Amino acid sequence: MKKILILGTALLCGFLCRVAAQGVEFRDLTFGQALEQARTENKLVFMDCYTSWCGPCKNMLKNVFTLPEAGEFMNAHFVCVKYDMEKGEGIGLKKQFAVRAFPTFFIIRP
Repeated sequence: MKKILILGTALLCGFLCRVAAQGVEFRDLTFGQALEQARTENKLVFMDCYTSWCGPCKNMLKNVFTLPEAGEFMNAHFVCVKYDMEKGEGIGLKKQFAVRAFPTFFIIRP
């Protein structure tokens, strides 16, 4: 029984460590919530402005934001959010920040 418990704990720890090192954690927050969360955590906001049809946006999502090193740095220093500039809150943010090309990244001090 002890061996099963130790093995289970080791497997769980390995899984959690792998999940934690998966890359940039984009949070599902409104822009206002992101600013508040950044204030609370004493971090900056990293905002990814993308569209569904943008090739470079897809490349960043697939090849850069998934890197463990990127996640380690970004998650430690930023509240990371991403918004589709053609849907929902992204439409207003596109106007507010005058986004004209994709992807566009902002680092915002709350």
